[in-house]
Amino acid sequence: MKNRIFDIKTEEEFNNAALDVFRFQVKNNEVYGRFVKYLGINPEEIKEIEKIPFLPIQFFKTEKILSTTDTVKQIFLSSGTTGSVQSQHLVTDLGLYEQSYLKAFEQFYGNIEDYTVLALLPSYLEREGSSLIYMVNDLINKSKNSKSGFYLHNLEELKNTLNELDISGEKVLLIGVSFALLDLIEEYNFQLKNTIVMETGGMKGKRKEMIRTELHEVLKKGFGLSEIHSEYGMTELLSQAYSKGHGIFETPSWMKILIRNTEDPFEIFPLKKAGGINVIDLANINSCSFIATQDLGKKMDANLFEILGRFDNSDIRGCNLLIQ
Repeated sequence: MKNRIFDIKTEEEFNNAALDVFRFQVKNNEVYGRFVKYLGINPEEIKEIEKIPFLPIQFFKTEKILSTTDTVKQIFLSSGTTGSVQSQHLVTDLGLYEQSYLKAFEQFYGNIEDYTVLALLPSYLEREGSSLIYMVNDLINKSKNSKSGFYLHNLEELKNTLNELDISGEKVLLIGVSFALLDLIEEYNFQLKNTIVMETGGMKGKRKEMIRTELHEVLKKGFGLSEIHSEYGMTELLSQAYSKGHGIFETPSWMKILIRNTEDPFEIFPLKKAGGINVIDLANINSCSFIATQDLGKKMDANLFEILGRFDNSDIRGCNLLIQ
């Protein structure tokens, strides 16, 4: 099953693979199996992906979500606020994660070796267990460029490197957490021409939260760019979606977004109707591939979606009885 996940090319291939993974995980994932049984669902009667039950993401805070007895090689932890319970993603096969983010990057941006990768991720660097740091560190190494690297608080050095590389015409990827990118453009003004600026979201308590359109307008002005790119991923997943602008994200071929009714988590909405984001991540075969997130969004097309915000636990009506 693992071998064909990254070779999916059609909707039919995705649907067939998703149904196979669903039945595999119901049988081999104790927590997900209990969840499906509690709902009174017979896995053999599920014939379409819209009918698959999605595990509320909060389960990653209290349970060990595994579909294999293989040894856990890495535990990825969510950032969380001080005193809050962190989500844990138990990863038994780091090769799957590496394949997923490398193939997705290649699908949307081409060969990583063509880029210099500059990372401005202070809040992630300053804690343990970040899946984003694992991915970006590997992208930096695979870029094989001596100027690729992480920046913490050395903004002047980053400014000089960024301007030097951009002027030289090299392809540059600057990936940063939102508050740190804002810190950078408050200190310095840029007129970049050969650089992709990609925000990973999040103020991490450092600044007041902003809606994405407002954030992107400020960043576009500060960097002198016509578009700001974004990455959509989370601790509990092994795959990412990317936006090249306008806040519209695209999923790789082994990942899909469905939109659920926040009042009734078992109703899946049609295109262009806002609701809770459900993620199918087939790379998550050793964990759980069907996750109901706390993000709000809207699906624009088969592989395109928009993120509208988040809702807190008090708003997850209809799911509360399932979180025991």
